[in-house]
Amino acid sequence: MLPASLRPGDRVARSRCDIRVLSPERVASYRGRVSCEQVVRLEYSRGEHRMPLVEATQGASGISLGTLRADTGMVTLDPGFVNTAGCTSEITYIDGDTGVLRYRGYPIEVLAQRSTFLETSYLLIYGDLPTSGQLENFTDLIRIHTLLHEDLKRFFDGFPRDAHPMPVLSSAVSALSTFYQDSLNPFDHDQVEISTARLLAKLPTIAAYAYKKSIGQPFLYPDNSLSLVHNFLRMTFGLPAEPYAVDPVVADALDLLFILHADHEQNCSTSTVRMVGSAHANLFASISAAINALFGPLHGGANQSVLEMLESIHTDGGDVDAFVRKVKSHTGGARLMGFGHRVYRNYDPRAKIVKQTADEILHKLGVNDPLLDIALALEARALADDYFVERKLYPNVDFYTGLIYRAMGFPTKMFTVLFALGRLPGWIAHWREMISDPETKIGRPCQVYTGYAEREYTAITQR
Repeated sequence: MLPASLRPGDRVARSRCDIRVLSPERVASYRGRVSCEQVVRLEYSRGEHRMPLVEATQGASGISLGTLRADTGMVTLDPGFVNTAGCTSEITYIDGDTGVLRYRGYPIEVLAQRSTFLETSYLLIYGDLPTSGQLENFTDLIRIHTLLHEDLKRFFDGFPRDAHPMPVLSSAVSALSTFYQDSLNPFDHDQVEISTARLLAKLPTIAAYAYKKSIGQPFLYPDNSLSLVHNFLRMTFGLPAEPYAVDPVVADALDLLFILHADHEQNCSTSTVRMVGSAHANLFASISAAINALFGPLHGGANQSVLEMLESIHTDGGDVDAFVRKVKSHTGGARLMGFGHRVYRNYDPRAKIVKQTADEILHKLGVNDPLLDIALALEARALADDYFVERKLYPNVDFYTGLIYRAMGFPTKMFTVLFALGRLPGWIAHWREMISDPETKIGRPCQVYTGYAEREYTAITQR
């Protein structure tokens, strides 16, 4: 990725290669965004290679590698794709240095304060905020698809009672491809629209059923007189033998958390959606793959790790200073969870909102959770310590979310499921953007082979 500040004549040395930004020179267009003023020249031992510069509207511009391998016989090596953009996107913008997050140009702070999860979902998927009529139609379309096929309900009987809800969620979403074979064509607009509505409507039902399965309680059918979030809470915590009133404080807080998790550009699970979808896999299959990626503890399990850390501090007497000393000295296996982020080098803008929400919801619910006091003390201690500040270790969105989920009554194994429910519209938006992009090619990364050269086969008796 080329820094946006690079200007003609600037040079970036890389071992035996030399990268230079050249002055005005017209190059082939790349979706209309290639700069007609700048190209990048790679000088190496056997010559040079010129590459167009793809201008970003904000943030880092990109070097289009184009025919690099064909012309030079070389590939780029970038483990974890830290410096590699696999696509252009108009959905979400992040500035990790200043702590900025925008969905389709709208600051996350504004959406968190003024929008709803379904309105934000519409924004991510379709590109603009809906009119009242568009939002009403969108909501109605989702509402009529909340039910699961009765045969799919029996699908849950095949899982052990103690199964984690995430693989159950992934398996059930994948199975939707078998129940809705009329909507699997990724290039049929109407089929994509109905698959989008089905996923947004049915994933909360599947998530609630996965939870009910894990605790041995009967499933509840959706109540389509309720909103999406109210319906999910009722199906999760309600019982068929008695009425269940959804606490509006909990519903509003969960709706807010879903907004905050709705998208975060090219993270592991979103990149998985694009990779799987690039093979023209249908939307159900692609989302199932994303859920599996999110199940990895390095991606979706951070809020659970934070809660376990806070519980450990509490068990040890609540001495935050002692814990911080262990973290800094790398003793006792102490790790500071919920601080730092792959993208942000500043305070995660979502974390500021979640911190305030945690304090408010615990107060409104009358929950006196000692872990909140520990979390507040730990944050204050870390932000006042040069050791963490110099390393740009600031609280991220996961630091307080586990406390909120616990106050709502969710067990820790449901935390990543809630993450998936919030992230669903972002996954869908990226899949739709990818599938409609004429520049999309099937994902097929290269490698730098470091194994043996050709070897002779030796008979087993001679080894």
